[in-house]
Amino acid sequence: MLRAATEAPLGDDVMGEDPTVNALEEFAADLFGKERALFCPTGTMANLAAILSHCHYNKSSEIIIGAKSHINLYEGGGYANIAGVSSKQVVEDENGYMQSGGIRDNYRLDDDDHYAKTTLLCLENTHNMLGGVTLPASYIDQVGNLAHEELGIKVHIDGARLMNSVVKQNISPSDLIAGADSASICLSKALGAPMGSLLVGETEFIRLARRARKRLGGGMRQAGVMASMGMYALTNHVERLAEDHARAERIAAELHNAGFPMPRNGKVDTNILFFALPENSKVTKEELPKLLLDKYNVLIAGGYSKGGGYLGWSHTWM
Repeated sequence: MLRAATEAPLGDDVMGEDPTVNALEEFAADLFGKERALFCPTGTMANLAAILSHCHYNKSSEIIIGAKSHINLYEGGGYANIAGVSSKQVVEDENGYMQSGGIRDNYRLDDDDHYAKTTLLCLENTHNMLGGVTLPASYIDQVGNLAHEELGIKVHIDGARLMNSVVKQNISPSDLIAGADSASICLSKALGAPMGSLLVGETEFIRLARRARKRLGGGMRQAGVMASMGMYALTNHVERLAEDHARAERIAAELHNAGFPMPRNGKVDTNILFFALPENSKVTKEELPKLLLDKYNVLIAGGYSKGGGYLGWSHTWM
């Protein structure tokens, strides 16, 4: 990967002249079955550029997002305070699904002066806060059909860990997201590049997303240094994600068998797992991360709380 970065031919990506960035974008568009792709510094920027693009021509837009989605919880509220769109949140089930009834109930036309107009539906695959669960192509196709044929709105996938879903389901990236209009794909999470995300979609969508990226401060000059490492990750690291999944499954099995409470009865799809401490634990959720790091050199996050009550689902990325 380092050799790829040091040997990459470079140009000015703001002017569309970096051959390495162009090659990565062309490769990604073909891989994911979309017309065009855009290289962005981060996944948060890629998602926000997607929202700005999809909502470009409707200044009273509203988007439907999952209540536990990364876009809703962990991207600084950018869809509201930067893109200027409102949102309706639908609670996902334990498998990451937003049910069709919930989507319909939160869809709004602009035939009432009180309402913003629903323009976009966002999914997340794999789903971070639900423990890396995967959305199958059948579900994405079903939601895409509902959005396109019945509601007349677009579908975007936050696919920060989309390649984990691809590997778990043994499906091509293009088939997995065929039912969606756009998707973001992180090159650093799991794939191992130091930075960067891709945004894929149709030509006009990417044209508007590129303009949005510029407004967000994401125009980069000799970005081929980073794009080359992203290309290396996509062409060399995808198959190895199965190794991460196997490690996560092994850790989950050990924790579950030892009496640690876990969601979905300990089932793990990909590379994220959550667990709670047993009631007789001698350490707290605050103490555990430091203990594991200091004594065993194991790094985990410190857990989540909700409404003042301890949920206890700490998570780790393998």
